[in-house]
Amino acid sequence: MFKDLKALGRESLIYGLSTVAARLLNFLLLPFYTHYLCPADYGVSAALFSYIAFFNILFQHGMDQAYMRHYGERKHALPAAFYGVAAVSVALAGAMCFAPSALARLAGIGAGNGRLVVYSALILAADALSTPLFADLRMAHKALRYSMLRVLTVVLNVGLNIFLIIGLGRGVQGIFEANICSSVFALLLVLIPAAGLLAKPRFSGKLYREMLSFALPLVPAGLGSMAVQVIDRPILLHLADETTVGIYQANYRLGIFMMLIVSMFDQAWRPFFIERSGRPEAPALFARVLTFFSFGASWLTLALSFFIPDIVKFHLFGKPIIHPAYWAGLGLVPVVLWAYVFNGLYINFLAPVIIAKRTGYMMAATLLGAGINVGANFMLIPRFGMLGAAWATFSSYACMAGFMHLAGRDFYPAPYEWGRVFAAIGAGALLTCGVMFSGLIGRGSWLGLRLAAVFVVFPAFTWWLLTEPEKDGLLSLLRRVKPSGPAAV
Repeated sequence: MFKDLKALGRESLIYGLSTVAARLLNFLLLPFYTHYLCPADYGVSAALFSYIAFFNILFQHGMDQAYMRHYGERKHALPAAFYGVAAVSVALAGAMCFAPSALARLAGIGAGNGRLVVYSALILAADALSTPLFADLRMAHKALRYSMLRVLTVVLNVGLNIFLIIGLGRGVQGIFEANICSSVFALLLVLIPAAGLLAKPRFSGKLYREMLSFALPLVPAGLGSMAVQVIDRPILLHLADETTVGIYQANYRLGIFMMLIVSMFDQAWRPFFIERSGRPEAPALFARVLTFFSFGASWLTLALSFFIPDIVKFHLFGKPIIHPAYWAGLGLVPVVLWAYVFNGLYINFLAPVIIAKRTGYMMAATLLGAGINVGANFMLIPRFGMLGAAWATFSSYACMAGFMHLAGRDFYPAPYEWGRVFAAIGAGALLTCGVMFSGLIGRGSWLGLRLAAVFVVFPAFTWWLLTEPEKDGLLSLLRRVKPSGPAAV
């Protein structure tokens, strides 16, 4: 058993690190885009990639999950998954390419951007075709190869973006051309090892129908989950304009720091609670995890909310990291960061429903979040603009967290320490509200107040919330990691 758990931990670490590395590499494109694309062009790109995220669910239609479910029949299942996805991809991509200008006008990006719709169709098809092949690597426990291919693809994408936009002056088209090349490159890398099996397919219609019956119910949940993440861009485009979407997208992506923390927690949390679910002390342990998550996430969100404006305005090689044309949206960054905190609470509350095998509530939560997000966007954007879109996302994650807690407490009750949880989140949120007064306070005083809030006030309050055994444990940990004299050098 220990050998199996060790293998699980090793693969989880590899997948997690590769995901973080890929997202950070993609994030490096943000400063580049803000300096070489006007907000309107960046808004067109953001809106189209939001549509791509939705259509990815339809192009792939859960077939990667179905293939993993039938991996024991690999010789028949892999061709069924690959050629099934290929048939759907050709049909959908062909439909998109038939009238690209009309689709571009319908999407709100203008009929003159029809070529970008064609590019999007090619990206969707290439990504969909590679999905069952990447799933095959995962099921074969080739975590290192999987991760290296993913990271290599992102590196190629970043390099091509820089070359096409700066070197060839391709503008927003360069973003899509770079993505086509990197998607096709990834497809070729995973297709070549499987070519022998796919060249002589043992296609089973019966097996394909079984896989399809497993895969299709996953589509609504996937669409709901994706709606929570990206539906705000198309709605904002419809209610405002491309420039607003571009500014919103740039500042929304600054929340990547909190998003990565939550993603890394998610990677570790699921195996953690599954492995310990049968122990008598597990409910109290899970409750304590929520408390400590609230402490850490609230402090980090407070720190990022206060200092991200300084980071984006910091001059590197004579230029600010983010172009001043995008600074108008900095006020929405704290809202996005706190939205990710509630996403983390939602992930905490997944434990009871997964342990009880009542995962249907997860689909209900994502559909609820999607509905709230859509409604809140239409209600808040006309009055508050892009800030309303950020609050809509916050509302959806908060409601999903609340729903998941209510759904799971009857299946696997945990003695959550609500007093300490609400105190930590409330204190962090209250201190974060100080960003509204940044323009009314002198620069030196504002810096001193922020440093005091982040490194004195909130830590002191958190220390007050800790129990005596927790304080002793923390002090013991600090003594172990602190260098002791010359011998530690």
